[in-house]
Amino acid sequence: MSATQRDAYDDDGSPDSGASPSRPLSGPRQTIVAFPDGPLLVRGDFDIVDPDGKPLRRSRKTVALCRCGASVLKPYCDGSHKLIGFKTEPES
Repeated sequence: MSATQRDAYDDDGSPDSGASPSRPLSGPRQTIVAFPDGPLLVRGDFDIVDPDGKPLRRSRKTVALCRCGASVLKPYCDGSHKLIGFKTEPES
């Protein structure tokens, strides 16, 4: 195995993520915003796959992912969180 091939793996043998304190990730960036009482908004260049690893269709660079469990479009949000009164913070 060449030095370049070895550098592609972390110490535990898993593929190197490329991130380290001295070597930040470069290229396109993804962000995830957790909206209070609402979905996870994911922006950037990413893939969404099913449990078998097959890509799910998406037509936008920004998607809202359901976290209330009531969406009929799972994994995407359809606004059902508003209808069911979904809360991300427990009531005090």
